[in-house]
Amino acid sequence: MATGRTHRPATRSRGIPEATVARLPLYLRALTALSERSVPTVSSEELAAAAGVNSAKLRKDFSYLGSYGTRGVGYDVEYLVYQISRELGLTQDWPVVIVGIGNLGAALAGYGGFASRGFRVAALIDADPAMTGKPVAGIPVQHSDDLEKIISEDGVSIGVIATPAGVAQQVCDRLVAAGVTSILNFAPTVLSVPDGVDVRKVDLSIELQILAFHEQRKAGEESSAEEGPEALAEPEPAAAVVAPAPRGTTGTTGRKGPDGDVPAVMPA
Repeated sequence: MATGRTHRPATRSRGIPEATVARLPLYLRALTALSERSVPTVSSEELAAAAGVNSAKLRKDFSYLGSYGTRGVGYDVEYLVYQISRELGLTQDWPVVIVGIGNLGAALAGYGGFASRGFRVAALIDADPAMTGKPVAGIPVQHSDDLEKIISEDGVSIGVIATPAGVAQQVCDRLVAAGVTSILNFAPTVLSVPDGVDVRKVDLSIELQILAFHEQRKAGEESSAEEGPEALAEPEPAAAVVAPAPRGTTGTTGRKGPDGDVPAVMPA
């Protein structure tokens, strides 16, 4: 049962950069869609476009996997699906526990993408006694008092935290102490973990704030375009007003005119 805890993805031992690892799921998603359409091969340009990266970066990423494709043919879709799945550790079963079965936790429990990608929701855990035994997505919720026992019995190495921020660190500490070495954190807080424990943070509010920034910037650019380039032009300097100086006095030149009137320059 504990095999899920001891087996680690091969990416670290092979020295694959973290940036490449982060893109592998994008390639796998695009390749899976091609496989479902029975597409046998794909060029680097086509796959890069489907994954949202440039083709040079894709070819560099695949070189870390030892996959270079065939000139004039491209990459074998099914083989790449297997190769990337193996590198990501998806060719084995990964039991996962979700802690915090509120609206978000319940939605995650019902997410069908876990099972299709090698993740099995082993347990749903919540601190509310009223939730204990209640089925969510066909899985009965268990009380948080049994967290350590559940992790030990199911060999869980991946925990998902969907609790309020105030208790997330406490939950994290218990997960780590029980043997969990990878955590997906949906709580709006930064978790402190020891070396050897990986944390991926998903903060929906931060992502929305970033989108709001881009929307505001686009709105500002559209407003400037509607006003036209003249709205951005430098204002003309104020014109000087020339007024006659009193007879017999000197102006800015310090010289008297023939009739005694000297122009004086006054600011507008």
